[in-house]
Amino acid sequence: MTQAFQKVSAIRGMNDVLPDTSAQWERFEEIVRDWLQAYGYRNVRTPILEQTRLFTRGIGEVTDIVEKEMYTFTDALNGESLTMRPEMTAGVVRAAIEHNMLYDRPHRVYSIGPVFRHERPQRGRYRQFHQIDVEALGFAGPDIDAELIVMLARLWKKLGLTDIRLELNSLGQPAERAAHRAALIAYLEKHADILDEDGKRRLYTNPLRVLDTKNPALQDMADGAPRLFDFLGEASRAHFDGVCQRLEAAGIAYRLNPRLVRGLDYYNLTVFEWVTDRLGAQGTVCGGGRYDGLIELLGGKPAPAVGFAIGMERLLDLWEQSAGVQTRAECEVYIVHQGDDAQKLAAKVGEDLRDAGLSVIVHAGAASFKSQFKRADASGARVAVILGGDEVAAQTASVKYLRADAGGEGAQEKVSLAMLASVLQSKG
Repeated sequence: MTQAFQKVSAIRGMNDVLPDTSAQWERFEEIVRDWLQAYGYRNVRTPILEQTRLFTRGIGEVTDIVEKEMYTFTDALNGESLTMRPEMTAGVVRAAIEHNMLYDRPHRVYSIGPVFRHERPQRGRYRQFHQIDVEALGFAGPDIDAELIVMLARLWKKLGLTDIRLELNSLGQPAERAAHRAALIAYLEKHADILDEDGKRRLYTNPLRVLDTKNPALQDMADGAPRLFDFLGEASRAHFDGVCQRLEAAGIAYRLNPRLVRGLDYYNLTVFEWVTDRLGAQGTVCGGGRYDGLIELLGGKPAPAVGFAIGMERLLDLWEQSAGVQTRAECEVYIVHQGDDAQKLAAKVGEDLRDAGLSVIVHAGAASFKSQFKRADASGARVAVILGGDEVAAQTASVKYLRADAGGEGAQEKVSLAMLASVLQSKG
C-alpha cells in the first residue's frame, strides 16, 4: 500500500501570483518599462545567485541584510558560498565591472525581478519580493540625483498616486562621516545604558545605523544625537544644495530628514525615500541615493553612481488602493462553435484573427452554446464570434457584442469570414 503524499505548499513568505493578479503585474510593468524608456534607461539582467562576498563587501557586514536576512548556502560541488540576491545594486555593479561597461561612456540601466530576504512576512514585506532597480552609472553631478527623483514623481503621477511624499538627506563623504562617527560614538557611549541589544552591538561597528532604530524607547536619544548634516564640508553641501534647487525648480516638495541613513553601507551624499502612510508599518515605497565608492570597493576603476529601488508589491498595493485597478480581460474575441466542422473552422478563424493582431480564445472541447457564452462573458472578451452549421455552410460568422463599448451590449450581426477581421478591428 502506497503512503499518501503529503500536500506541498508554497514556502511562507514566497507567494504565488495567480492569473488575474499577474495580469495587473503585467499592466504595471508595461507602464514602468515605458516610463524608464522615456528617460533612456535600458534593461540589464543579472543572476539571482551571486558569490556571498559580493554582498558582504558591497552592502556591509554590519547590516541587517547581511547579518540576519540573506539566504546563503555552500555549493556542494566546490564549497563556494553563494547567496540569493537580497538586493540588485551590487549585482548590477559587479556586471558593469566584469564587462567593462564604463570604459567609454556612462550608462542608465534598470532591472526588474525577484530578491530574497529571510525576515518575518507581513504586509508589504515578503521573503521573496520584487524590485524595480534603476541605476545611473558614471554620473557625478547633482543633476542626475535630481533627475531620478523627478522621474519618480512622474511615475507616481502616471499611476495616480497622491498620498506619497519625499524625504531627503545627505550622508556626505567618507572623511565627513568619519568625523561624525567619532562624535556619534562618544554620544552613544553616554547613553549605553539605554541601548537595546542591536544598539550595543553596533555602537562601535556601525553607529550610524543605531539612529535608524525602530525602537520607540530610543527615539528621544536618537533625536538628540549629533547630526551628520552638521559635519558636511563645502563640496558636500554644494552638491546637496544643487539637488534641492533642482527639485524646487521642478515643483517637487520634500522634507529634510537628518536621520535618514538607508540600510546599506555603500551610500554617500544624497539619500532619499518616498514614503506613505497607507501601507501600515512598511511605509517606504522607494529608496535610493548616491554610492560613488561602490564600484571601486568591488574592484572596478573609481566611478560615481546613483540609483534607487522600488518594492513592487508595496507599489502595486498602493496603486490598487488609489486607482481601483480593473482585472484585464483574457482576450478580445471569444469563438464559440457547435459541431465538428464548426470546431475545425473555429481553429482556422482564430489563427486568421490573431494574424490581424487580435487576441483570441477558441473554446476548447464541446459544450452547449449557453455554457460557452457563460465562459465567453467570464473571459472579459468584447466580442463573441459564433460558428455553427449554418455559418459553416455560408462561410459567415455571427458576431455578438458582449460589452457596451464594443458596439452595443447584446447586439448581433452576420459577417462574412472574409470581412470578419476588418469588422472586428473597426470596433476598436
